[in-house]
Amino acid sequence: MKSGIACFVGRPNVGKSTLLNAIIGHKVSITSPKPQTTRFAIQALFENEEGQILFVDTPGIYGKSEDKLTKLVNKNATDATEGYIDVVLYIVDHTRERDYEENKSLGIVRKIDAKKILVINKSDIRKPTHIVQYKFLENEFDTVIEVSALTRKNINLLIQAIFQYLPEREKLIEAESLAHPGLNMDSKTFAAEIIREKAYLFLRREVPYSLTTVVDEIVNRDNGVLYIRGRILTNDDRYKVMIIGSRGRMIKEISMAVRKEIETASNKKVFIDLTVETDPHWVESFG
Repeated sequence: MKSGIACFVGRPNVGKSTLLNAIIGHKVSITSPKPQTTRFAIQALFENEEGQILFVDTPGIYGKSEDKLTKLVNKNATDATEGYIDVVLYIVDHTRERDYEENKSLGIVRKIDAKKILVINKSDIRKPTHIVQYKFLENEFDTVIEVSALTRKNINLLIQAIFQYLPEREKLIEAESLAHPGLNMDSKTFAAEIIREKAYLFLRREVPYSLTTVVDEIVNRDNGVLYIRGRILTNDDRYKVMIIGSRGRMIKEISMAVRKEIETASNKKVFIDLTVETDPHWVESFG
């Protein structure tokens, strides 16, 4: 059998997490239209009759690192590319023009000693397109594949291309050793990520990226209910008020969306106990 490590690299919002979810077949990485959604490297396991691929989804590379959170996200992304990698997948979004962030991401890819695949995402979108700005890169890569993470177009071709470059070897990891199916994070971290995703979804532009989420407790109660106690942390009281919403409406909507998703994933009845706190120093804790 074949097995190896495939690492995603790209600037923010090119669809890396959506692509990873499409490959694995279920959610392993949260998504949102905002940058900084992925804050740390996520490992997810793909297996079929041909072998095993351990995917590493890195945070988007930022051109400028002016605040501490962005600096930490960039560090997490670059650190993830410095270990052993068999194949690097450079993900680009042809609907966006190249810029400094793109060049910085490309610079990281060029330093990686591995087989390289240029993945042009969002092929389901015809206009706008700046694909000519990326076509010149084809000579630098071993393979070029156009995909659509949203419609799953050419996902099988991408998987086949990755296996083409993987060596014959035993499994890198046993799926049973992972805390969450196919994923390198425990249940608390996974639940916290789902809460963060729903917070971004409902808050949209009202609250900047000045929040994080923590799950303090997950308990299977005697009545069969999965009890999850979590917190949304923000750095300012005015954002806390927005997250809670008038008469607690916003936090209730976030909690309901989280409950529905985790119930679907776990096939259990779920109770979400979610509160909001102000912590001006949460970024330091994140780092």
